[in-house]
Amino acid sequence: MGVLTNVTSSHWVMAGLLLGFAIAHSGLAALRPWAEQRIGARFYRILFALVSLSLAVVLIIYFFNHRYDGIQLWQMQGIPGIKSLVWWLSAISFLFLYPATFNLLEIAAIQKPQVHLYETGIIRITRHPQMVGQVIWCIAHTLWIGTSFTLLTSVGLILHHCFGVWHGDQRLSKRYGEAFESVKERTSVFPFLALIQGRQTLKWEEFIRPAYLGVIGFVGLLWWAHPLLMGATAQINW
Repeated sequence: MGVLTNVTSSHWVMAGLLLGFAIAHSGLAALRPWAEQRIGARFYRILFALVSLSLAVVLIIYFFNHRYDGIQLWQMQGIPGIKSLVWWLSAISFLFLYPATFNLLEIAAIQKPQVHLYETGIIRITRHPQMVGQVIWCIAHTLWIGTSFTLLTSVGLILHHCFGVWHGDQRLSKRYGEAFESVKERTSVFPFLALIQGRQTLKWEEFIRPAYLGVIGFVGLLWWAHPLLMGATAQINW
């Protein structure tokens, strides 16, 4: 009974952490125009990054430490090839998750942060690459771990990013008006849909950028450091 209570509590805690992160992240994004006028674009970016990253670190540590909580819904780790599939899906997910690395100096507030209206590179595949990357990551890790806790976490993350699709479009529409509506007509939320429908053309030369090499390097570093990361988070008793 005690074990069941502890398992149930970890599910509720994760749900609360996900909700708190979603409110803080999306709330601060919504406040960006108002905040930049009062505290400046750079200070707003620093505040946004500090809040978002701090909450994200808590989420990651709690997920690592409780990922096997709850009911084991399936067990696929012994199936030949499943580990390689999960790693490849995870690697692909990062190529979608981090298109913001194109403006790394803006992220660090070294250059003045701006809101960009893109229609090149990965945006030709999907207008919301972070949502697509998060869905791929969640599928891979839920497939590998197979617990109710991981499923809950994945559903929460996907719901937050789906809201982000709507919220992001609303903010871009408000800022750019007809220019965004034109981009919206030529792009799609679902990956490759605009390409299949002939509304978009893929230009491979746009993917030859240092940022993608940085993401590939990060994936390699993460693969190497993954056991160390798991061990380090296990030392934090949350």
